[in-house]
Amino acid sequence: MVHPAIIGQGDRLRQRRFIGIMLAAPFFAAGAAVTLVTSGMGAAVTVATIFAAFGLCWFAALLVAASGKMTLAAQVALAAGGLALAGAVAAAGGLASPVALLALALPFEAWWIGGSKRAALWGGLSTLAAMLLQPFVGSVVPLGGAQVAAWHWLLPLAWGLTLVPRLAALGDAARAQPALLPNDRLEDMIDAVVLHVARHGEVLDASAKARTILKLPPELLSGAGLFDRIHLSDRVAYLSALADMRDGALARRLDLRVRLPQDGSASTADNYRPFQLELMRAEEQQETFTLLLRENDETAELRDELAAANEAAASAEVAKGRFLAVVSHELRTPLNAIIGFSDMLLHEMFGGFKDPRQKEYVSLVKESGQHLLAVVTSILDVSRIEAGAYATEPEPFRFIEAVEMCQSMMQLQANAKNIGLQAQIAPDAGEINADRRAVQQILINLVSNAVKFTPDGGNVVVGAKRIGSRLHFWVRDTGIGIAEEDFVNLGKPFMQIQNDYTRRFEGTGLGLSLVKGLVALHDGTMSIESMPGEGTTVTISLPVNGPKRSATDRNGVLPMPATRTKGDAKGDRNGSLRKTA
Repeated sequence: MVHPAIIGQGDRLRQRRFIGIMLAAPFFAAGAAVTLVTSGMGAAVTVATIFAAFGLCWFAALLVAASGKMTLAAQVALAAGGLALAGAVAAAGGLASPVALLALALPFEAWWIGGSKRAALWGGLSTLAAMLLQPFVGSVVPLGGAQVAAWHWLLPLAWGLTLVPRLAALGDAARAQPALLPNDRLEDMIDAVVLHVARHGEVLDASAKARTILKLPPELLSGAGLFDRIHLSDRVAYLSALADMRDGALARRLDLRVRLPQDGSASTADNYRPFQLELMRAEEQQETFTLLLRENDETAELRDELAAANEAAASAEVAKGRFLAVVSHELRTPLNAIIGFSDMLLHEMFGGFKDPRQKEYVSLVKESGQHLLAVVTSILDVSRIEAGAYATEPEPFRFIEAVEMCQSMMQLQANAKNIGLQAQIAPDAGEINADRRAVQQILINLVSNAVKFTPDGGNVVVGAKRIGSRLHFWVRDTGIGIAEEDFVNLGKPFMQIQNDYTRRFEGTGLGLSLVKGLVALHDGTMSIESMPGEGTTVTISLPVNGPKRSATDRNGVLPMPATRTKGDAKGDRNGSLRKTA
């Protein structure tokens, strides 16, 4: 019958004993009333006394069982017990009667319930007051000439018999479970505040560690004291954890901030500190939960440092992109001048060359300038894509037109290496709504890479077909292929495959990165299949009706997922590799 809010073993034991005594005392009082009151005051008063004893004692027991609060009920019960003792001794004929031995009952029962010398002392004071009051009871209540009788020994004897099982049980408990030292209590050993809360979060009690960790007496956390000190933005998480516990969860953990008292040195009005809160309960516990509140300064500092590091890295990335964009922009003007003037000199607009080597050198200057301008333009494009500032202008056009333009631009390079450059465009390819310049740039970069890494006499094929609402096109070569360990670097700016063959060719590693960014701006996907020594196929899929969002809505380039290997069932490392973005 103990209230479920009472968690402590000692508190539950005290309330259990109090309720037991309150339930049993009316039977003892009824026996005393029959033997002492009936002869002097009649049956009617005896029955009234019995009903009053049962009503008051059982009401006190039910009140404590329902509320879990025993202090006031125990005080009232002690006072009522003193009055009952005074009346019983007076009705039995005074201190000469054996009933006077019941004076030992009040101190013992008070100690039995309270378990302390202080409780026994209060019981003794109540007994002393009863003995002093018993001579005056006769003047208030007509007892009808009470006399001492031998059968009065039955009352102290009956009470004495109740001591036998209780003292025996007390001795067995002491032998079975030695009393724990105060320093052995778990609440004193762990560096945390232990709280017990009801189902809806009302704090029932808190451990003494609240004084050192929270700088608060435990009483201030009772009821809604803890909730009122939780930061507003953390209360939702706290209430959600409580709801999960009510729904059957056995444990929950969360980080929150708790307001502590000002120490006099803080300059702000609030003094919130980070804590970690663990909620737990046993499977049989349904009405109460146990909370462990620990300091979390170290974790909070690490989190702040991580956020600062991320912010610094983001700032450095923005500064790098801005620096590249500014430098690249400043380089384009003199490069255009170099290319333009060298072209005028090559056409001998202001006179011929006296030495053929002069014309050769000017041609080299023009070619170098054009190459550097292409690199600068690629850097600018990649920077704009990463910054989300690359402006696309979707328009409908026939895809085969972009392929034909790419063929015309790359045919000379292919012929120089005796590479066959072919187009396999399905009739249903039709039109696509996309940025024409971006699609042409994608084709040029892919075909340029294919021609560059394909040995003399190889083949490069540009194909396309429509599947549903998307246009799939690909560039396939018979080049050197890509090793498995190199897939992780594909599509990263300024990253190239490092081997003896590929390093024979020029390049900055921006081509595929730019392709990936342009594909992402069109809500497209890119996949790469390759096998070393046999060639590579890069497949692009774009929506025929254009991207759903404009380029200005994007914040960056979509990342590529991890590399996937396609080989035989035994995991052949020489199988074709595929990477999808």
